Amino acid sequence: MTITRKVGHRERSVFACKECGHETAKWVDRCPGCDAWNSSVEWREPKAAAPPGLTATAEAPVQLAELHIENTPRLPLGIGELDRVLGGGLVPGSLVLLGGDPGIGKSTLILQAAGSIASPKRPVVYLAGEESPSQVKLRAERLGLTGEGLYVIGETALERALEQAAAQNPALVIVDSIQTVYCEELEGGRSGPGSLAQLRESTLLLMRWAKQSSVPVFLIGHVTKDGDIAGPRMLEHIVDVVLYLEGDRYSAYRLLRGVKNRFGSVDEVGVFEMAGDGLRGVENPSEAFIAERPADAIGSAIVPTLEGSRPVLIEVQALTSPSVTPAPRRTANGLDINRLLLVTAVLSRRLNMVQLAQQDVIANVIGGLRIGEPAADLGLALAIVSSFKDKAFPPDLVAIGEVGLSGELRSVAHLERRLLEAERLGFKRCVLPESTLTRQRPQTGIELLPAAGLRDAVRLALNH
Repeated sequence: MTITRKVGHRERSVFACKECGHETAKWVDRCPGCDAWNSSVEWREPKAAAPPGLTATAEAPVQLAELHIENTPRLPLGIGELDRVLGGGLVPGSLVLLGGDPGIGKSTLILQAAGSIASPKRPVVYLAGEESPSQVKLRAERLGLTGEGLYVIGETALERALEQAAAQNPALVIVDSIQTVYCEELEGGRSGPGSLAQLRESTLLLMRWAKQSSVPVFLIGHVTKDGDIAGPRMLEHIVDVVLYLEGDRYSAYRLLRGVKNRFGSVDEVGVFEMAGDGLRGVENPSEAFIAERPADAIGSAIVPTLEGSRPVLIEVQALTSPSVTPAPRRTANGLDINRLLLVTAVLSRRLNMVQLAQQDVIANVIGGLRIGEPAADLGLALAIVSSFKDKAFPPDLVAIGEVGLSGELRSVAHLERRLLEAERLGFKRCVLPESTLTRQRPQTGIELLPAAGLRDAVRLALNH
């Protein structure tokens, strides 16, 4: 694909990085903007034309102090977990991008949201680029949606689709997916749907249409094998909100995370459970994630983590086994592999009773969740020790703390919120860093077992 720009009476080609959009005058093997290799492609710029229904006149500068805006309320989507991640609902004129693995439930979630707010007085337009209207109807029936006030458009030419959508005066427009629609104004035979040029121009057109019409637009995007939104990285810069629906497709639970939100926090996380009639919000994820844990579980520890502002209790499991290879394996599912390597190295070096040099270590987080915070280090360490010693820790014990390279335990934030969640679910004791109590004294009924280092934490856990 080639960007062609006129300079006087001649044209010149521009090469753009498909990852970050950085432009160069010639092809380069390594992008100067993002250091990506072999990402430079030629592409063609579209004709300068005003999209349908949009004004092309330039507006005069406005002093921010003189600008008065109406207090327009957000549009709640009727799904508590989704509204939580969005910050209370959709802002008028916002552009939201939802990504996730194939079959994870992106289209199901958005169709449920559309069905919950659609009505004759507040219609929703669904641009179905991947399915026919009859196929969307079959999915709506499976989800128990009547479809009243929900209009399905099978047109993939974006200019014509937006003309049809504007005629309905919608409260929300959904595009499923951004990789299937295209701009007719874009030149070049190689600029088909899903190409670099089409993805950028289609997203820009939808952004301008949403801002001028004050109608929020939801985009569904495919992801690459690395888990990123397919297409140039600039798509995430154009939109207002970027959401990812995560989880193991063979697990019942899904996590909705916000990685960008111009109108709210990116710390909120929504938890869903996949059922026969669609995705259901999980109001008490802690209880759901540890419900099947046996009382005498070996190689298991409960860790109060924070998913956004919500405390969630998760079960960390570990298994140690004599290695049959010269280099023992370290495998992590739901955990950062680097944290696992750090914890196993500290255990082997600082605790003489735990020698893992000839042991395979496998760590897992139950429920298909992913933990990124270091506060789970102590729970992971205790789970490894439990498996190595073949001894279960007390079932009413939780562990919080970050492990340092010297074997010391470091404090964590929002301790009281974590402990209150553990107390609510019946846990009685908590092993935690001693330094945490010097900064804050949580008001909780849980017995606190402070430890200065990893050796003390293991001793306290084994003797209680």
